[in-house]
Amino acid sequence: MASLRTLRRFSYAALIVAFTHLVFGAIVRISGSGMGCGDRWPLCYGRLFPPMDRPDLVIEWTHRLLASIVTVTVIAVAVAAWRVRAQQGVGGRGGVLRAALWGVAAVFAAALLGAVTVKLGNTPYATVAHWIVAMLVFATLAAAAMRAGALGGAAAARERASGRVARAAYAAAGLAFIAVAMGGLTAKLPSAAIACRAFPLCGRDPLAGPLAVLVQSTHRVIAFLLLLHLIGVVIGLSRRREESRAVARAAYVALGLVLLQLTVAASMVLLHLPPVLRSLHEAVGVSVWLGTFTYAYLARIAARQARIVAVHDEIAVVTATAGRRDALAVGSRPR
Repeated sequence: MASLRTLRRFSYAALIVAFTHLVFGAIVRISGSGMGCGDRWPLCYGRLFPPMDRPDLVIEWTHRLLASIVTVTVIAVAVAAWRVRAQQGVGGRGGVLRAALWGVAAVFAAALLGAVTVKLGNTPYATVAHWIVAMLVFATLAAAAMRAGALGGAAAARERASGRVARAAYAAAGLAFIAVAMGGLTAKLPSAAIACRAFPLCGRDPLAGPLAVLVQSTHRVIAFLLLLHLIGVVIGLSRRREESRAVARAAYVALGLVLLQLTVAASMVLLHLPPVLRSLHEAVGVSVWLGTFTYAYLARIAARQARIVAVHDEIAVVTATAGRRDALAVGSRPR
């Protein structure tokens, strides 16, 4: 329908802006520009347009500008969904509107946490908490898009997936979430980004502290667990043709993104690429989160469809059995 197509367009626009904002947030962390606007928020040194005379100020000001654009686009998605909430698939449980409203709540939570992060002096753990909430904003926008039929949502709603496939997808999304969150902590915690000088094993840097090595190593272990898990998922889906093809395609995409992420990581370590390319590593990491979340959400949609079909089939069987029983009872009555 026309209104759902409009919602899909709004959702895609919001996803693109949110992705850009997340990647720019990684640049802020990597470049140490989190306090580029001082401890004033939301203004930069008390001004809407401060003098652009320092790189850290320009980076942080741009990050805040993108955050405001994300807020506007998320609200636009919610308003657009509200206006057509009577249409099937928009209002009510499982509709676009609820996901969009969750997105509005999450984006305001991210903004408030951003203010707290600035007031606390951009400490590592506050920054990572802000990063995690921003990823949740991204996830709610992806959910809204899939409920509108984008990102394979329409195909998954016509297909079926087993509970086993759905549980495997949820595990993949959980591992990806932890891996990307640990990636944010690795980028922000002092010395953690350079704590390991080899790949895939750590090869500890003698100047790195034990906590930095632990954070970097944990990040790598979770990433490799995600890789192995997705390899197993893809092998299993290739043998189970009755499962949703939309879910299977999403699993393949997620696996490809994880492989790309590990390739970028290995290149950074082994080829001694400049630190600025860590932003590329985190950009692919955001894509991994989007890919695995999409895979998990499509599996959820297809598994729910399978349960609905199973219930309808059971009702049909019970109804048919009852009909035959009544027919036999009528036929057996004496005349």
